[in-house]
Amino acid sequence: MGADELQQAEDELRVVAESFGQLGAELESMEPADTLDAVVRMAVDRVPGSVCASITTYEHGRFRTVAATDDRARRADDIQYALGSGPCLDAIVEDALYRPRDLRHDKRWPEYGERVSRELGLLSMLSYRLGHETDDSIDGLNIYADEVAAFDEHAELVGLMLATHGALAVALSANQQQVENLRKALVSNREIGVAMGVLMTRHQVTRDQAFGLLRMASQNTNRKLHEVAREVADTGVLPTIGGGRPRLEDATD
Repeated sequence: MGADELQQAEDELRVVAESFGQLGAELESMEPADTLDAVVRMAVDRVPGSVCASITTYEHGRFRTVAATDDRARRADDIQYALGSGPCLDAIVEDALYRPRDLRHDKRWPEYGERVSRELGLLSMLSYRLGHETDDSIDGLNIYADEVAAFDEHAELVGLMLATHGALAVALSANQQQVENLRKALVSNREIGVAMGVLMTRHQVTRDQAFGLLRMASQNTNRKLHEVAREVADTGVLPTIGGGRPRLEDATD
């Protein structure tokens, strides 16, 4: 390798390293709920040749798109899901990276390539499995182009860098959702506990009877249990519907 080629390689590596640092800082500064959309937007902005991008998750035996830059990316994903075949699905299942240069003539996914090129005008792709996974889900990053051989090795490297950070973003988003679900569950349980205490004190009933009254009020009013519990905690009485409030004797059935 000559001096000029060596210098060019060093310059490219430096640019990639700088982009890597900037990308990580940008993702870390965002709210977890925004990170998935940010990853696909960055894919289009940062990966040369890309026109749209998406993130696919495999969960409970099915694939679905959880983020996309536009409808074309979602439709391209949907074709893969319908066929059960495509670079995205194989990248996730096989833990691999795929860079089909011309989807119209790629023998690995002939039906998908024919449809996605004819229906959407997408001719080449980058597909990565995101490093993050849980017991229930695996995710992948899909980057689409409307030109043949749109992605070179540099684009592949930038995409890989993005997929690495995207994996952290997905993990952060999933953890944030788990925390939020736990918070809601704790609030609901606290409201139910307060309402049961109100009913036990007001009507001299047992814990099981108090919960039975709340459950029947929830069913009779077609409202969620925690909503009924909140009303009882605020007002001290059960909501009524039709024939009146739930009866104590019914709560013991």
